[in-house]
Amino acid sequence: MLRRKQFMSLALSGLTALMLGAAAVPANAAQCGNSAAGFDQWKQQMAQEAARAGISQRTIQSALMPAQYSRKVISLDRNQHSMNLSLDAFMKRRAPASFVSKGKRIIRQNAGLLNSIEKRYGVQKEVLVAIWGMETGFGANSGNMPVFSSLATLSYDCRRSAFFTEELLAAMAIVDRGDMSPNQMRGAWAGEIGQTQFLAKNYLRFAVDGDGDGRRDLIRSKADVLASTANFLRQHGWRPGAGYQQGQPNFAVLREWNRAGVYQKALALFASQLAN
Repeated sequence: MLRRKQFMSLALSGLTALMLGAAAVPANAAQCGNSAAGFDQWKQQMAQEAARAGISQRTIQSALMPAQYSRKVISLDRNQHSMNLSLDAFMKRRAPASFVSKGKRIIRQNAGLLNSIEKRYGVQKEVLVAIWGMETGFGANSGNMPVFSSLATLSYDCRRSAFFTEELLAAMAIVDRGDMSPNQMRGAWAGEIGQTQFLAKNYLRFAVDGDGDGRRDLIRSKADVLASTANFLRQHGWRPGAGYQQGQPNFAVLREWNRAGVYQKALALFASQLAN
């Protein structure tokens, strides 16, 4: 079994730094399983692990303990095929012609917001709108599955337990930070959150308050969604003003958003269509 990582002590003012650090896991870390039988016992162990990581008891009780084992999540995790499509088939599924028309309209309607984000982060507006469209149909399909049940299931499951334990702790840290309540955190089957589908660790590290309300809400705030997506790309090396097609400087940064080659090619093509 993969060894787990234990995060350093959490303080509300330093949650992001905590998620970036790790130490050896004690022998009594929560143990994974391959059926629902041990899930409730695992939650008790995970509650102790979360407490050691500095997560508040209030969040543990409101976010982790109500989580339920999801056979649907396990089934979806075992049957991922979309990244094996050809570029043409992928475009038809994730960036069809109707999305090009809608994306251009969105760029016109949100020119002020997109221009301000581009000025601040240097990421072209068509790239942000292309990601928004490819991920959730411009926010129309962000997912409605309970994030904590999804992440708890995948953390408990032995296949990628260590990875999803970090994501589960990060999701609890988002609640501790005050960005959202557990009930508000609904997303895709693997725990992706919001209109551009941030993983919880990325949410914790890169989400920004784009609308100035003091919270980072990637589910309901369009300004937060687009500014946070731009911040992610900029923090991963996006060069303002440089190109993003294959062979150009920013194409490599698209890999940091999604490591599937077909996704990167589709994103660059979709963005170029929106820019024309």
